[in-house]
Amino acid sequence: MISAQAATHIDLPALIRLQADARALKLPAARPVRSQQAGLQRSPLRGRGMAFAEVRQYQPGDDIRSIDWRVTARRQSPHTKLYEEERGRPVLLLCDLGPSLFFASTGAFKQVRCAQLAGILSWLALWSGDQIGGIVFNGRELNVQRPARRKKSVLRLLDTLAKQQKIPGDQRVSDARTTSVTADLDTALSEARRVAHTGSRIFILSDFLGVTPETSRLLGALARHNSVSALRIADPLELHLPERGRFAVAGEDGPVWFDASNSRFQQAWHEKVQHHEAELANCFRTSGVRPAVVMTGDEPAVALQSLLGPRGRIG
Repeated sequence: MISAQAATHIDLPALIRLQADARALKLPAARPVRSQQAGLQRSPLRGRGMAFAEVRQYQPGDDIRSIDWRVTARRQSPHTKLYEEERGRPVLLLCDLGPSLFFASTGAFKQVRCAQLAGILSWLALWSGDQIGGIVFNGRELNVQRPARRKKSVLRLLDTLAKQQKIPGDQRVSDARTTSVTADLDTALSEARRVAHTGSRIFILSDFLGVTPETSRLLGALARHNSVSALRIADPLELHLPERGRFAVAGEDGPVWFDASNSRFQQAWHEKVQHHEAELANCFRTSGVRPAVVMTGDEPAVALQSLLGPRGRIG
């Protein structure tokens, strides 16, 4: 059973341990591509005889001729050599840890699921030889990390994810290195246009409760020159109210009670949900971005197993 603390907040050591979940996933198979845009897959420019770059754990599809047998024997697991001409596609993760993600009626808080999904994707990208970067925002702070192909970059991104989550009763001081802005989804999307190189693989992890008329335009501008996937993190209570009973929902100013048996309240809630769902569907349709939903009760690794296709695409 998940502990109360683990359900509301995930720390850096736990995000680092997600390497085990990432290893359990079947990585996208390598296949030739016609351009240098290779998301979570190897570029045809990888090859032998180039300047040696590094050794990493063997992944399905790697050339067995590049296996480093000395390292393999020493570490008791297959490792392969990478060379300077091996290059990966930049992977950029937009991670929403805003106030609306400090919530769940089942499983873990949406901010925890966001951090877990980002952590697993980060490890997968690193092991695939891709550059990994991120934009983490929580309504008050926005931290930008440009893509790089180093384990240190993944650890720095995970550390940011751990620090920017909200903790009950904790009034933390903002990191001086972060940008002081209104750090909402639209701001992050605008920043992503500045940071992302053409052909980047971009994952947007958010509950998308803060979409505006501008969101569709910003998403469309990103998707025009990049491969963009939207991972919507949702909770069952946001979509369907119980038929009866009194419930309390935590808020910035304390708990807010509602009576699910009140027919007028049920009708107002239903209309609000319908309006938002229509607005969100239109946003994704007009921007050309395909969404996928991960519920707070889902295990992130299991959810990603079905979402990551053979070329790292949301299917």
